[in-house]
Amino acid sequence: MSHNASIPHRLIGQDAPPAPSLVRATFTVLWTPINGFLEWFGELGLFSWQVLRAAVRRPFEGQELLRQFDEIGSKSLPLVALAGAAIGFVLSLESRSSLVHFGAQSMLPAALVYSIIHETGPIVTGLVVSGRVGAGIGAELGSMKVTEQIDAIEASGVNPYKFLAFTRILACILVLPLLTMAADFCGVLFGWIAETAAAPVSFQRFVSQGFAGSSFKDFLAPTFRTLVFGLIIGMIGCFQGMRTRGGTAGVGLSATSSVVLSSLFVILADVILVKIILVFFS
Repeated sequence: MSHNASIPHRLIGQDAPPAPSLVRATFTVLWTPINGFLEWFGELGLFSWQVLRAAVRRPFEGQELLRQFDEIGSKSLPLVALAGAAIGFVLSLESRSSLVHFGAQSMLPAALVYSIIHETGPIVTGLVVSGRVGAGIGAELGSMKVTEQIDAIEASGVNPYKFLAFTRILACILVLPLLTMAADFCGVLFGWIAETAAAPVSFQRFVSQGFAGSSFKDFLAPTFRTLVFGLIIGMIGCFQGMRTRGGTAGVGLSATSSVVLSSLFVILADVILVKIILVFFS
């Protein structure tokens, strides 16, 4: 019986890529998102410079600015007020349940007013507006971009950075503090309603206890930090909309990315601004 059958031998490492190719592929995978991130920030910087240059030139587009005040401010007010009312009602219920355990229910008005005006009101307003206005600006300018309306505006001698971008950005900046104050008021009002349902107290007494030990200037910095939120929402919404590509699918992507990025940067800005306020205004 013959035992001379040939046995194939596998070549070790035959299918493994060369070491330089593996390193190059790994570097490409890691560098591609970083490069895209840096390119996005570079384009955002150039866009911001174009908007800033257009802002100081005539005409000032006052009629379009007033229209954006209505679109961004008046039409966002019901949603912002509802969000502030819900936050105030829930905070009052939750805070009372916790403070009763420690016999400190008399601290409820001060705790509620402080938490709403210092943190909850501004950040909730920023996120609500970034969801509604950011998506609206991104979709509106995106549709204008893919249908070449922005090119037509530019061809007619109107600066699109001034007429379309600057008016929306300025409206966001100026409207956010007003919307924040509306959310704060609704939060405090419905917090009082929730407290009155458990232990009747007059609104005047509730407010006087809530603001006891605090001055008006203590609430200026938390409220006016929403100016930065407005800048972020308006800038990112306009930027994402005016760089839209790819037809209707690109419009949807611009609206989605405007909401996601503006919300993310609002949260990051809030973290930084809270630290600055605690250092310089406490």
